[in-house]
Amino acid sequence: MTEDLAYTTQLQAGLGMMNETLDLLRFVEPGDTPSKLADRIVSRGLFARTTARRARNIVAEMFAPRFLIDGDQPARTLANLIGSGGSIDDLRQIFFLQTARAQTVFGDFVKYVYWPRYSAGSLVINRAEAETFIRRGLDAGRMQKRWSETTIKRVSGYILGCCSDFGLLEKAGRDSKKILRFSIRPKVCLYLAYDLHFAGLKDKTLIHHSDWKLFGLESDEVLAQIKRLSHDGHLLIQSSADVVEIAWKYQTMEEAAHAIS
Repeated sequence: MTEDLAYTTQLQAGLGMMNETLDLLRFVEPGDTPSKLADRIVSRGLFARTTARRARNIVAEMFAPRFLIDGDQPARTLANLIGSGGSIDDLRQIFFLQTARAQTVFGDFVKYVYWPRYSAGSLVINRAEAETFIRRGLDAGRMQKRWSETTIKRVSGYILGCCSDFGLLEKAGRDSKKILRFSIRPKVCLYLAYDLHFAGLKDKTLIHHSDWKLFGLESDEVLAQIKRLSHDGHLLIQSSADVVEIAWKYQTMEEAAHAIS
């Protein structure tokens, strides 16, 4: 098992943390490392109501794994989106995507528990289901070391709380939460398509990437979504049973971000 596939307890540093993420994205500078960004926010009192240790923990455990990756590309792109007046609803879904990528335990729960329950017409998800999911991960060797029962219960709560923060579940309820309607927003589809493209994926491979499953989409539904982007002029797609070819309009994520905002 590679370390980036391991389930961790990192969600304890912060769940959705929308407000903190927005503040940090307005504060981040190109080339920031986690320690450099943490030093700056502590010295300038960005999170004045928290301790310096907590502020550093938010940067190192929450923000950096989600946004200071791939040469800090996500942070730079999202900072541009915020500066250009990007929709908070679009940003929330992109934060959800980046969080699910960084925290595999959360992303896998969404793919393999939330969406099957959603598709089956279930009304709620409860903590016991999250705990069962985590125990299956333990049995499958997804953790570096075995978690205690206390840790299983805590992380199950973090997973459900994160789902609530990003709008997949209702915030009310502690052990059982109502499933909410959740679907990818058009500009988030644009972001994800271009993000995968600039990551070097070939057009046909891109359609089948597992990130789309975070939004409950199968490959035929992804193709339909991307065809809608084509109708809006963001790209040009030609597809048949065996071939997918996309002419990409934007040459950088910064250009795509401008189109999103």
